Amino acid sequence: MTQRHFLVAALAAALAVGLPALPTADAAQDRDSQQRLKQSTQAQAQSAPSRAKAKKPAAKTRAKPKARKTQPKARPKAAKVKPKMAPRAPVAAALRPSTDTESRITRPGDYRFAIQHGGLVRTYGVHVPGRYDRATLAPLVVALHGSGASADWQANDAYHGLVSKSDREGFVVVFPNGYSKSPGGTPATWNAGQCCGVARDGRMDDVGFIRQVVDNVFRQLSIDRDRIFATGMASGAMMTYRLACEMPDVFKAVAPVAGADTTAQCEPRNPVSVLHIHARDDSRVPFDGGAGPGAADPSRTADFPSVQQTVGKWAQLNGCSATPRRVLEQAGAYCEAYGYCRGRAEVQLCVTESGGHSWPGGKPARGAPPASQALSATDAMWSFFSRR
Repeated sequence: MTQRHFLVAALAAALAVGLPALPTADAAQDRDSQQRLKQSTQAQAQSAPSRAKAKKPAAKTRAKPKARKTQPKARPKAAKVKPKMAPRAPVAAALRPSTDTESRITRPGDYRFAIQHGGLVRTYGVHVPGRYDRATLAPLVVALHGSGASADWQANDAYHGLVSKSDREGFVVVFPNGYSKSPGGTPATWNAGQCCGVARDGRMDDVGFIRQVVDNVFRQLSIDRDRIFATGMASGAMMTYRLACEMPDVFKAVAPVAGADTTAQCEPRNPVSVLHIHARDDSRVPFDGGAGPGAADPSRTADFPSVQQTVGKWAQLNGCSATPRRVLEQAGAYCEAYGYCRGRAEVQLCVTESGGHSWPGGKPARGAPPASQALSATDAMWSFFSRR
């Protein structure tokens, strides 16, 4: 038996009894191949995860969702409803000036007008009191502001109380605006003779302007022609003296406050009653006369006559007695009257011990000393006018 036959027989016997087969040359080769294949497979298996890691992008780590804050649902916004405002009387300062000076004014309130005079547009305000009745003739008061101010300032009740006094007593009050280079009308001045500012330097026809204003008011309202008066503060007071000099046919009485008579010529045809009100410590229009602050600028001021010179002048013009009598004396104020005047006229002087350049009983301009409360210029003025 050859060697090969012996090996085959031995392998068959081993397989038959379950013994391990003897190796053959082909089987050894097969085993070696299987071993290499196994090793190769294991190597591939080990290297596969690395390759997978290299090829597969790293998964993004999801951040833990933040716990949402539970917020109450916003309530729907309610529609805005504008509250209805109660109607109020018009304010002259807020009104656009009207050019209609022919139509009648039938209702109380504040009105503002613009007119052409002397080639210029001039404005003025009119306050008609709540108790106005067109069937009854009402008194008229023309109120003139001081230099550097405007009609709106003179109409401000906190400073002068003229509007509320008008409502209580039933007189119509007019607030003309002086001449100003500013389109807004402030600051403004009056041509009162030797005073004041650009109105004087430009020789403004302020007397003609005020006459036209009064004529317009006659057409629009029921006015008593025998009870037309004028009052004013500072340069407005000086302008009232010029009105008394040049319009005695219109004005029955004037009540200047903190002013002086700066007219160069004054020859009124009719007597005009005068109530002059002044603070003894007034430094802008000095009680004893002379130039006030700013005298180095002649366009701003003048060499004022004293209060006694002014009042004495009008006592003489009205043919009054030369010696006044004391008619009021109280803490901080007194009044003196010149009697026996022509045409039942009267000249009176009321003096406050303090208050400076202000309207007694009112509110002073910013930076000015407190106004004297010993006397109300508004009450004294109307008491004087109502006797005429």
